Parts: sequence; structure tokens; C-alpha cells
Amino acid sequence: MALTTRRRALTTLGAALAGSIALPATQALAGERGRGPRPLWRAHAHNDYEHPRPLLDALDHRFGSVEADIYLVGDQLLVAHDPEDLDPARTLQSLYLEPLAARVRAGHGWIHRGHHRPLQLLIDLKTEGSATYLELDRQLRRYKHLFTTYAHGRVNRGPVTAVISGDRAARVPMAAQTTRRAFYDGRLADLGGPAPASFISLISDNWTNHFTWRGVGAFPAAEREKLHAITGAAHARGQQVRFWATPDLPGPERDALWTELLAADVDYLNTDDLAGLEAFLDAHRAL
Repeated sequence: MALTTRRRALTTLGAALAGSIALPATQALAGERGRGPRPLWRAHAHNDYEHPRPLLDALDHRFGSVEADIYLVGDQLLVAHDPEDLDPARTLQSLYLEPLAARVRAGHGWIHRGHHRPLQLLIDLKTEGSATYLELDRQLRRYKHLFTTYAHGRVNRGPVTAVISGDRAARVPMAAQTTRRAFYDGRLADLGGPAPASFISLISDNWTNHFTWRGVGAFPAAEREKLHAITGAAHARGQQVRFWATPDLPGPERDALWTELLAADVDYLNTDDLAGLEAFLDAHRAL
């Protein structure tokens, strides 16, 4: 599905911002010999599939995390935001699984060549979670060496870490598995609960449900303290943190909020504006 008019405008403005702030990747961000440009591990491509080149546009902008929404239709996992956008040609396998496997082959075992850290693939289940996850698990098992795997109490890192979000019913079949190629996306209510990071690897939540600040004026001290407490508690358990529904229109409000997220060591910054977040992270030299 093509970008909306608003998102096209964001991408254009973000590209202009990138040109004015950040040095070209080939000039400033290339790594040592045999390594690709420095990845932006905190960059999360929200609704990644809505960009002209799903996955590939985010990887070109050096993102460390991408998001795909899936629907179970028969035995196919179709990628779309809304049911009316479903297209039999746009499957999870064709848009993500096969391109990721090809990228790993080309990158000598990793998504970002020479950088030995997994890309996060956040998969949002839009249909009933249990059945959708079981079909997803069947498809992930075809890619034996692609995904980070939990097996009998141990986590074995791969070039891609799949994290399951969306319909909460997926939790039951996932928790019952002794071997799985995916991890669970918890909510703030799960923070400090009994589930370990080997099951809930990520804590995600809606920013507007927990914070009143939208980047205008000073960040209230109590809310800043709360944000730092959240990341501190999650990181102490080996979990990562992401918020959605943060401001995403280019401007001082978005930059102010992103700056506070970085200062609190939030692991993923959520955006539809690939070039805009790339420019921001380059300017802040955030990894």
C-alpha cells in the first residue's frame, strides 16, 4: 500500500532535514573495512509495510527495528493495516521473511553487514492471536538459522529477533512452547511480573495512556522520573522499552520528546518518518 499523502510529506521533509543536518552515510558513517554504515539500533519503523519498499527502505535508513501487521487468511499471513487493504500478493513471507533471509546471506550472517546484533522484527497480530501465532510459528520454523531462538531455557541469538505483538491470545501458545523462534511484546502492566526477558523481551505501551506531556513546554519532573523508572526497571530485567502514539510530525515538539526518550535510555523510537528519525539520531550520535 502506498504512503498516505501525509506520510509522503513527512518523508520529503525528513529527507530535506537529513540533508541539512547529517553527513552522508558513506562519508561519515561507514564503519571499518568489511562493515556497513553504522546502524541506528534505536530506530523503529512503525507500520513499515506502508513505505514504497517494505523492509528495504528502513534498512537503507539503517533502522534497527521494523513492524509488520499480519492477518491470517486461510493458511496465508497477509500484511496490511486494515482488512480492506489485504492483498494476496503481500504476504509476510514475500515482504519480510524471504528478503531478510537474502539480506543475511549477502551480509555474511547479519542484517547490517559487519554489525553482529539482531534486527528486531515486530509482528503485530491483527486476527485472533492463538491461531495466527501457530501459523506464524510454522512459517518461522522454515528459516532455521534466521531467528533468535528460545530452546529449553536458553536464548540463542540469530540475525533477526521476532517479537509478537497485537492480539493478546498469542501469549498462551507461546508460553507453552519449550522451543520458539519469537518473543512476546509485553505492556507496562507486565513490568516487574513473573515472566522473564526470555519470554517478554520488549515492553511496549501507548505514550498517551501514561504521560500527559506531548513535547510542548518543559517535561514535568514527575513524568520524567516515571519514564526513567520504567526504563531502569525493564533494563534491570534484560527487557527493552518502546512507546507508540508519540508525536510524529516534524517540529520542535517531536524533537523535544525524542530527546527525552534518548535521555531516559528508551530502546526504540517509533516513527513513520524514516529520514526524519535517521537525521535526528545522526545529529545526536545515538546508537
